[in-house]
Amino acid sequence: MFRRVEPFGLAGGRWLLHSTGMAVTLPIGRMSRADKLRAMEALWADLSRDEAGIDSPGWHGAILRETEQLVRDGKAKFSDWQAARQRIRRKAGRMA
Repeated sequence: MFRRVEPFGLAGGRWLLHSTGMAVTLPIGRMSRADKLRAMEALWADLSRDEAGIDSPGWHGAILRETEQLVRDGKAKFSDWQAARQRIRRKAGRMA
């Protein structure tokens, strides 16, 4: 049963109608990078609509507490996203 049909914009001005409440198979192998990112953004937007109704996994709280303690002890620090992304790309480049 369809709950709701929503338009989903694809690259090149194409549109796809999708329904929330039914299984959808996307032609991922034929999709452009931009289309894949739009699909990911649409999935994330839908998943994050009701954050209060989603329980975090048990390990998540433990990791957060451990990280907070490391920061308080001066053994870890926070980075802004741009700096973290550059560091991750550098490390990934060394592994390749």
